[in-house]
Amino acid sequence: VQLQASGGGTVQAGGSLRLSCAASAASGRLRSINVMGWYRQAPPKQRELVASIGSGGSPNYADSVKGRFTISRENDNNTVALQVNSLKPEDTAVYYCTAHQVVVDTNSYGLPFWGKGTQVTVSS
Repeated sequence: VQLQASGGGTVQAGGSLRLSCAASAASGRLRSINVMGWYRQAPPKQRELVASIGSGGSPNYADSVKGRFTISRENDNNTVALQVNSLKPEDTAVYYCTAHQVVVDTNSYGLPFWGKGTQVTVSS
């Protein structure tokens, strides 16, 4: 499974961005993804969960982004988006898209798939 993220960039504090991610199968048919999400990492910090959303549409957010970030997904297109508003310098990080509990054809994958990441830089 391949995850292609886009939408990162450099903005001033208080600005907004919209991150998008599309999942596809390298071979076979991608049938379902249970949970899609976004993580971020700003060295030397550890990678942290930003937001996730189940196939039923229930979102989950890190406390640090509640009220500022909104995650959404389109199951038919296997895409997930993250609207990031009121950005702060501490939001600067590489943002990674993930897909958990994926089914391709008749094969189920328990380990998550990760995209390559997109850089978000917030200047003060």
